[in-house]
Amino acid sequence: MNQISEIGFLRLPQIIGDPKAVPPIPAIIPIKKSAWWAGCKDGRYPAPVKLSPRVTVWKVEDIRALIAAA
Repeated sequence: MNQISEIGFLRLPQIIGDPKAVPPIPAIIPIKKSAWWAGCKDGRYPAPVKLSPRVTVWKVEDIRALIAAA
């Protein structure tokens, strides 16, 4: 968890990882995309923030709280 900043936003590949990226992005929370979205829908994971029609992010504070609660 030390690799993420204290404040700001994270996009989905930064949270669940992207092994196909160059360089690969390690997962903070190792879960599949569909499971992440299902968890957001039913409240297990933090709600997303829409910055624009094509950009969805999550607050770093919410992700850190999720990890700390686990």
